[in-house]
Amino acid sequence: MNAYIYILTNSTHSVLYIGVTNNLVRRIYEHKNKLLKGFTCDYSVNRLVYYEQFNDIVAAITREKQLKNWHRPWKENLIEGSNPTWRDLYDEIIL
Repeated sequence: MNAYIYILTNSTHSVLYIGVTNNLVRRIYEHKNKLLKGFTCDYSVNRLVYYEQFNDIVAAITREKQLKNWHRPWKENLIEGSNPTWRDLYDEIIL
């Protein structure tokens, strides 16, 4: 079974949110359409800027916990390594 960790941000990149899911397209759709009440809805955090795919949910959860413990500059460097302009990757994953 595939699993994903993902990083979302808002339009000004002032907030980062890290999550885990088994269906990346569905989960990002839910964030974009504010179907998930809570932090991401309250702060308009709906731009997918980074994700990783795993073959196993335990590995994905382990990675999610690791990233949540990182300092913000480390997370920014991770994002910028594959997405230097912080473009929204959602259109790329729905193809």
